[in-house]
Amino acid sequence: MRKIILAAAIATSALGLAACSETTENKTEDTVEAMAADADANADNAGEAIEGAVDESADNIETAAENAADEAVKTTDDIGNAAASVAEEAEEAAE
Repeated sequence: MRKIILAAAIATSALGLAACSETTENKTEDTVEAMAADADANADNAGEAIEGAVDESADNIETAAENAADEAVKTTDDIGNAAASVAEEAEEAAE
């Protein structure tokens, strides 16, 4: 009789551990899936942020290059105008 009661207690304990283990396994699986989804979302967000920063930097570089070209044209025009003025003054002085 004792052996039957002991066997029943062991069997009940084993079933309890098995059920607990399955629940724990399911919760662990859910947690891992949630973590993977979070990591994927964070990677997507990081990629979008990097892409936005690259686009903004490219726009800033293009604007800076255009401004530098405009300034170079102005400087060249100023130098040409100054040279023409000096030439005119030299011609007037020579007369």
